[in-house]
Order: sequence, then C-alpha cells, then structure tokens
Amino acid sequence: MTDRMHMIALDGIPLVEPGDDLAALFDAALDRAGERYADGDILVIAQKIVSKAEGRIVDLVDVSPSARAVELAAEVDKDPRVVELILSEARDVVRTKPGVLVVEHRLGIVMANAGIDASNVEEAERGERVVLLPEDPDGSCAALREAIRARIGKDVGVIINDSVGRAWRVGTTGLALGVAGLASVVDLRGEKDLFGRELRVSEQAIADELASAASLLQGQGAEGRPVVLVRGYTCDAPLQTADALLRSKEDDMFR
Repeated sequence: MTDRMHMIALDGIPLVEPGDDLAALFDAALDRAGERYADGDILVIAQKIVSKAEGRIVDLVDVSPSARAVELAAEVDKDPRVVELILSEARDVVRTKPGVLVVEHRLGIVMANAGIDASNVEEAERGERVVLLPEDPDGSCAALREAIRARIGKDVGVIINDSVGRAWRVGTTGLALGVAGLASVVDLRGEKDLFGRELRVSEQAIADELASAASLLQGQGAEGRPVVLVRGYTCDAPLQTADALLRSKEDDMFR
C-alpha cells in the first residue's frame, strides 16, 4: 500500500454528445493540465458522460408508461414515464415511499431510480430528457483502458463512478459502477493486525473508496469536472471488475 496519493480534476472537458471519443477528450484535458499518463494511473470518470457518449439518453416524450408504471408512479409521486424507464432497467423493486423508489438494477446494484437522472442533461426541443446508466459499465471501462493504451502506450486503470445514497447514512457518496485494470476489493482475511490477531472478515472496497474520493473533486452540481486522475495508488491484489463489489441477495441480511 502507498503512503501518499495525488488526485487531479481535469478541467475543460466539454459537454459530451453521443459518439464522442472520450479517450481523445481526456488526452486534450491532460494536455491543458500539463500532465501525461503514467503506468499505474487511474482515471475516475463520472457515469453521466459515459452514458451520454454511449447514447443512453431518452426523450421522455417517447416513453409510454405501462399500467404498472402509472400505478407505482402515483404511489411514489413520480412521472409515470420515468417510472416506466426505472422498471425497464430494474430486476426488482426493493423499497417505495412518496418521493423514493429503490430498485435492484439489472447490473445488480441496489439504488434509487435505477440511476436514471436528468441533472446536467440538456433539454431537447421535444422536452425533457433523462440519462440511463451505461449498458455494461465494466465493458465501458475495459474499452476506455484499451483505447488509452492504444493511443498512449500506458497501462491505466479506469473506474466509472456515480453518486448514490446509502440506507443507513445521510447524503450521497461515490460508488464504482465499472472497473478495469485494478482490484475492486482487497481480501484482508488471514492478515494480522498490529497485535498479531488474525483478520477474519475484513475486505476493503478499493474501487468504491477511490470512486468516493474522486467525487469530492468532481462535485455534484455545475462544477463541470467529470474526470479525475489518481496517481500514486498501488496495490498488488488481482485485477477485478465491479461485479466483485456486489453482495449476493442470499448474503444480504436486509433484503
């Protein structure tokens, strides 16, 4: 484990449109910052720009809510069209109350509104638009990692993060939706503490911790800094995807 780490928010990344080359946009932002990729760097990228580049934008005028969506929308006080999209992205509805719809996303992540969001999304002439999560965040991370290696020849880790609420705590924090090129979880079981006692249950969610730290620089509003370069973090644990962070339903005491 390293004893220090450096994080740089990359300024000047434009509003992303479907089909944009994210690797090229990141290269330009690094140039403006006077930085270059180094082996072992990690890019933490806000989910919204990945979804936009991949065309995961939906015009609500095109959505026809089902009877179930209309009924559930009345219960949670949400737009039936948004609820229809949430249901289409979800495996299961976990909790509901007025203003809140928590689901298990088809990716396995339990989150509000299946991650569907209208913040920082430009309205179209036809009305409001929302953005869905990437179809395959781990695949998106792997593709970006390979694109950077092809352009620059450096081995860089990639995390796609999003801001999520937590069941037992107030406020949102960064969460890793996709991971490539680094460990997602480090299993510390069997290691010793300061007094030689064996650790029996300790597993460190490395990718989530990096995602959360980067979100402090990305911001939540109009900051316009969706990409953070992490330098100096080292860990020799096996490479994993974000799937390693998911707790199975059978092991979840609260579902």
